[in-house]
Amino acid sequence: MKFNFITLFPAKVQAYFSEGLQEKAIQKGVFSVNIVHLRDFSNNKHLKVDDTPYGGGPGMLLKVEPIDLALKSLGEDKGVVILTTPSGIPFDQNVAEKLSKLEKPITLISGYYEGVDHRVTEHLVDIELSLGNYVISAGDLASLCITDAVSRLLPGFLGDRESLEEESHNERDVLEYPQYTKPSEYNGWKVPEILLGGNHAAIESWRNANRKKVDPDITRNL
Repeated sequence: MKFNFITLFPAKVQAYFSEGLQEKAIQKGVFSVNIVHLRDFSNNKHLKVDDTPYGGGPGMLLKVEPIDLALKSLGEDKGVVILTTPSGIPFDQNVAEKLSKLEKPITLISGYYEGVDHRVTEHLVDIELSLGNYVISAGDLASLCITDAVSRLLPGFLGDRESLEEESHNERDVLEYPQYTKPSEYNGWKVPEILLGGNHAAIESWRNANRKKVDPDITRNL
């Protein structure tokens, strides 16, 4: 799979893929990354790609023209075009799994400032995705989160497929069971005895019984 990033900050995106599991997966050919600098498609000598909204209001909007030209530069390689925006479809594990099964590239357009000219959504984008009901300062973070969640589902990314299958959110509204490692006791805090005995059937039963349900009102704990 190939991921295209249309961004104002290429170095930020590139840095994420320069180490760790993502770098190793790229080196193995599990997926590839292509970074497109949006300012390369500015029609302004100052490389400006944003402007004030018609009708007034605060902030600046990314212009439609440089985004259109950036997408055209990718040709058929643009594949499925995704815009990261707070008003998009909530991104979850189910969406990640569907995207991981695509047999075409994925292009992510990172939003900034007050947003993006709506003609981008109307004419250039296939899907709008949101990480949640909050606002972040740069859409690159959302694009990277989406890429991470999708790429790790690709064959060859993880050496242990069982680890992938047992992760949180692979079952809807169910989180992963608690896990512990050595030492078995620290500061008087003990690992549950059942995990130390080697009875795999009992351990499996304990794990299933201790898988957490997603709490829709997590703020009650804050």
